Amino acid sequence: MSASAKVFVVLAEEGTTVRGPVGGPTTIKIRSEDTDGSFALLENVIAPGEGPPLHVHGGEDEMWYVLDGHFRFRVDERILDAPAGSFVFVPRGTAHCLQNMSDAPARLMVIFTPAGMERFFEEHAALPAGPIDPAVYREIARRSGMSVAGPPLAESDPL
Repeated sequence: MSASAKVFVVLAEEGTTVRGPVGGPTTIKIRSEDTDGSFALLENVIAPGEGPPLHVHGGEDEMWYVLDGHFRFRVDERILDAPAGSFVFVPRGTAHCLQNMSDAPARLMVIFTPAGMERFFEEHAALPAGPIDPAVYREIARRSGMSVAGPPLAESDPL
């Protein structure tokens, strides 16, 4: 552990909650500053049928633990099933997206390593409410080291 990293506990009700990009709140539980940049942790609520567009992180691995609900993930050309209790790992440079297949909002814990992607969620949340211009979304993603590679899973591979 580096000299600046400290031991800490984040309680269930703690964190910074922002309007998430896919139909529910996102709570930033652990930020880059908390871990000396090693990882960030978010709790993300995804609305039924929703999910982000296909995208690629150039500098971060991304992991999800499905707290409740049922998701499917597209990773490159594969579709993976991930019910509650599942863990999914996607290395940096891999095209991926996900979709909540449940009839109710579903929750994920999301880990990025190294940290920094939490800034994408904050910048997205600062946009006016309502539909987001895809060009604006792509620009926010670009500033965060992420590139949009295709549509959401609901559009590319409808159920």
